[in-house]
Parts: sequence; structure tokens; C-alpha cells
Amino acid sequence: MIQVTLFIAGDDPRLMQIERNLSDLQREFPHQLHVIDIAKDPVLTQEFEDKAPVLDVGLFRLIKSFDKDEIRYALSKADERLNEAKSKGNETMVRHITEPVKMTGADRFSRWFSKHYMVMLNGFVFLYLFLAVLAPIFMKVGWERPAKVIYKVYSPLCHQLAFRSFFLFGEQPYYPRELAGVEGVITYGQATGLDENDLQAARNFLGNETLGYKMALCQRDIAIYGAIFIFGLIFSLIGKRIKPLPWYLWIIIGLGPIGLDGFSQLLSQTGLGIFNWLNLRESTPILRSMTGLFFGLATAWFGYPYLEESVHENRQEMALKYAIVKQISKEKV
Repeated sequence: MIQVTLFIAGDDPRLMQIERNLSDLQREFPHQLHVIDIAKDPVLTQEFEDKAPVLDVGLFRLIKSFDKDEIRYALSKADERLNEAKSKGNETMVRHITEPVKMTGADRFSRWFSKHYMVMLNGFVFLYLFLAVLAPIFMKVGWERPAKVIYKVYSPLCHQLAFRSFFLFGEQPYYPRELAGVEGVITYGQATGLDENDLQAARNFLGNETLGYKMALCQRDIAIYGAIFIFGLIFSLIGKRIKPLPWYLWIIIGLGPIGLDGFSQLLSQTGLGIFNWLNLRESTPILRSMTGLFFGLATAWFGYPYLEESVHENRQEMALKYAIVKQISKEKV
């Protein structure tokens, strides 16, 4: 049976006439009518107030002003489309025309996700940071096995070089290379006795009771994800009303500093003659953290508002569908 849904305010004087017209056409075109009172839900009011009455007949929609002949025509076209779908074995189309609107499991998840996606994102970023900080805490209390599991899991995601990582519970928060030229601190080589050019040793060095224990993410990554988390919290608390950062500002503020710092350091240390014009340099912990902070902030500012725009459309669609289903469900009670 063709499904017909009428969106109209309950006190609209046109309601009775539309219902009579549909009743007169019931024998010619059997259908099931659902009257949705748009005044009962703000979502429905916002969607249909300027269009009502709206009559959905299968796949066809009549808006504002329509008479009996127009309804008959819509029913006839819906009937044609239904027969066509049946002949082609298009069960999806048949259900769309003959079954009332309902919330599927996918719809319910989509509705829930669209309302809580920022909680999930913030939770994921927080957990990612928390575990990176938890690793040195575990080392400090003697839980080396779970700590080493965390370091192992994070190793493909970060270089974990000790001279570019923050340390907890030690004499200093960081132990940079001598090349970085940071005054007033013990360098990585002095503190560990290891060759500062041995990258594998720097990856493997987790720390000790004197120097402390390194985090599972490097200084730059800690700053990046810390900035993303902070922006995500602010974005959520103010109702996701921040406009996206323009792409060119993302390049200037986010990509520019981190690219300049990272690549100039990398290329200057290759030893290739083509890069001799670059001064040999090692970035400092503060500079790595600042460029990571700018990159994380700019990336979240650029990405989260666009994500909200996309999710907002789905949230509105699911809210509208839920409001319709709620009234249809009450018809059966």
C-alpha cells in the first residue's frame, strides 16, 4: 500500500479538506495516510513551517497548495513507480513506497554519532596523549612490561628519539643534543654517555631513575595532539560555533613553521653536498613544541568546523526522521 504523509499544523483549517480528498481517492488508489502535526516538534516546525501543508506521496511531494486532481496525479505516478519497482525486483524502492518511515539500526547509530562525535574525538585524542604520558609513570613505579608495550605500540607512530622527547621524574624535562645549543642543561650525550648520532640507541633509550623516563611521543607530537585536544574541548564547550580557519592561514600558521623547522633540521643533517648552504642545526625543545602547537591548533581549527558542517547535515536529517517516526509510532498505540 502506498504511504502518504501529510505535514501540517494540527489547527490548520485545510487539514479536513485534504483528508476528505484523500479519503475520496482511497478506493481508486489504496494508501495509508500519516498526519504529522508540525506544531508538536520544533524540528518539524523549522523544516515545514514555510512550506506546509506538505504531502509526500511515495516518492513525490506536493507543497503549499494542491487540489484533489493534483493528489490523484501524484498517487497515480506513485502507483506506476511501485509497479515498475516490483517488475524489476527493486525491493528497496518497493519498501520505500509501501512502508512507513522508520529508524533503522544504522539510523539510530548515525543519530547518536552525530550528537556525540566530538566527545568521541576528544576522548580518543585524550587517551592517545594519556597513554604516552602513562608509559614513563609505569616505568617509575616499576611496571616495566606494560610500559614497554606502550612504547612498542607507539613506535611506528613516532620516532621516539630520546633527545627529542620530554622526560618525567628526572633531573631535567629534556636532554637535547649538544648541536641544539640549549644553555644551562645537560646534553643527551653527557647524560647517557651514548653517541648522539646513534639514532637507534636514542630510540631504544627509555630512561633511568636518575634521568627520568621519556614519554612515548616526542616533544613535537605531544604539542600537536595537546593543541588538538585543547581546541576540541573549546570547540565543544562553545557549541561548535567556530568558523573554519581559511586554508591559506592553515598553511601559513600551521604547515609553514613546522615544515621550516623540521625540514631545515633534516636536510642540514643529511651530509649531502647539495644542502651545504644550510647551516647544520638541531631544533630546540621549545621550538619543536611551539611549531607543534601551531600545527595542531591550525589543523584542528581548519578541520573540526568543516567536520561539524558535514555532521550537522546528518544530525538535522536524523532529527527530522526521528520526529516523524515518533508521531507515526504513536498512531499504532
